[in-house]
Amino acid sequence: MVSFGPGMEWHVNKLTSAVKVLVVDDQALIVEELCEFLESSGYRCVPCESSSEAVTRFSEDPAIGLVLCDLHMPDMDGIELVQALQGVSGKSRAFEAIMLTGRADKQDVIKALRAGIADYYQKPVDLDELLEGLRRQETVLQERQKTLQLGHLNQKLQDLSSSIDDLYQDLDKVRRGPAPAAQTVAEGDSAEIPAIFEQLSPRQLDVARLVGKGQTNYQIACELGITENTVKLYVSQVLRLTHMHNRTQLALALAPGSSSAVRRGVTAH
Repeated sequence: MVSFGPGMEWHVNKLTSAVKVLVVDDQALIVEELCEFLESSGYRCVPCESSSEAVTRFSEDPAIGLVLCDLHMPDMDGIELVQALQGVSGKSRAFEAIMLTGRADKQDVIKALRAGIADYYQKPVDLDELLEGLRRQETVLQERQKTLQLGHLNQKLQDLSSSIDDLYQDLDKVRRGPAPAAQTVAEGDSAEIPAIFEQLSPRQLDVARLVGKGQTNYQIACELGITENTVKLYVSQVLRLTHMHNRTQLALALAPGSSSAVRRGVTAH
């Protein structure tokens, strides 16, 4: 490493935050000054001079996690902007917002805090205080992001656990032998089931028959109360056990009067 002296080396190695700051104000000079200060303090900034531009930039850049916005802007005020960003982020993305205001009207501040804005500063802003507040919100954001990630992982584990439970239940049913055809046919679907489907477990047969009706994995999951991933596993099992290549072939096999055609098709394999 080339040495430029202690001071210069610090600037070269200074860490940059992984979180970007969305800086929004209808006054270009304020946006420029804030971005210059924050970037010199280790933050990457996304400058915007209107709320509509801010919504677009926020939607396009998932690295934006901190929002610094003016309260009074012509097209959409700071509170409305934060609410719009909340609509964009939904439950899958976290961000923290700080509001800047030229006049600290009590009702505006209360409204902002109720809308989810974390903090506010009155203009002219003390930049050191603002930086300290921004760093506090970055810490809060990191904790929220960890919680979101844990939530996503927990949901995946629950889905996997549900899939495994369903598969074990079907394995147990297969070991005990197939149920009589009359017991596996849902009410209103009393048509004869081709012999090749008798080896399926009740749940596999349910999935096969819903595929035969042209339902999507999502629709089948909703009807049977299982996850889409579990449905995919069942479809793969059904196709493998019946020696069929795709959902269309499966649907044709379950069509009325298809038993003999199915037997001929399977024999040909």
